[in-house]
Amino acid sequence: MSSAITRRSFLKTGIAAGAALYLPLSAPLFSQSESRKKSTVILIRRKDLFSKTGKIQPEVVQEMLDEALLKLTGRENIHAAWTSIINKDDMVGIKSNVWRPLPTPIEVESAIKKRLLQVGVKENNVDIDDRRVLRNPIFQKATALINVRPMRTHAWSGVGSLIKNYIMFVPRPADYHPDSCADLAAIWKLPIVKDKTRLNILVMFTPLFHGMGPHHFNPRFTWRYNGLLVGFDPVAVDAVGVQIIQAKRRLYFGEDRPINPPPKHIVLAETRHALGYANPQKIELITLGWQKDLLL
Repeated sequence: MSSAITRRSFLKTGIAAGAALYLPLSAPLFSQSESRKKSTVILIRRKDLFSKTGKIQPEVVQEMLDEALLKLTGRENIHAAWTSIINKDDMVGIKSNVWRPLPTPIEVESAIKKRLLQVGVKENNVDIDDRRVLRNPIFQKATALINVRPMRTHAWSGVGSLIKNYIMFVPRPADYHPDSCADLAAIWKLPIVKDKTRLNILVMFTPLFHGMGPHHFNPRFTWRYNGLLVGFDPVAVDAVGVQIIQAKRRLYFGEDRPINPPPKHIVLAETRHALGYANPQKIELITLGWQKDLLL
């Protein structure tokens, strides 16, 4: 299913003016072209993700991840899908996020690890970590990385994104804070991570769409979106995630209220660092599952 959002509505969000400027008025937001290179992003949602008691249902998470990866890779079964991106001899670091109010759900981490083991990766060659990655022997020797974290607003970078999730791979994260963390994508060129990322997963189960201050969290500014965004291009996945956050802000506040500071690191990841595509016309968005209140 393709988005019908126009350039005009995208501009109103104020989130990625640099990318939006490429688009002609009235064009669809995300690419419908089959003729040029672009990044594919899978958005999958399930209405039954949460149980009646509000708990994340692990079996639903596994089904969501499997279905998204099958679509992304074009393989016929889940074993073939995973072996198309991971070798059984790989040493795999799952880069998670432990921010206490909104961490990567353990159900997602477990679903990833389960499939890695099933395709033959040895258990002692897999680890999940966030803030200790520089001291973690698996991450120090990793031949493959899987990047997974929830989407949220962030006081310094606009949003906590997949691109930003690698800031723990540098000894001095504060070095990347100037200018609203504009050059976070430079981290992806460092030897410890360069060309190692096999999959990016942005968790959109209960995104945080508004906050004030460095460590602000209020559940009033979250909602059950019940989604996963999955892709090979972290920039494209982040660009779609920001669009959803902006749409939710517009709906909640009843007016256009751009994310502050603007998440410029996503646009600059394309225009300055060539990490991927933030321009919506270079993104093919495929939506699967529950379509109500898609916000796209």
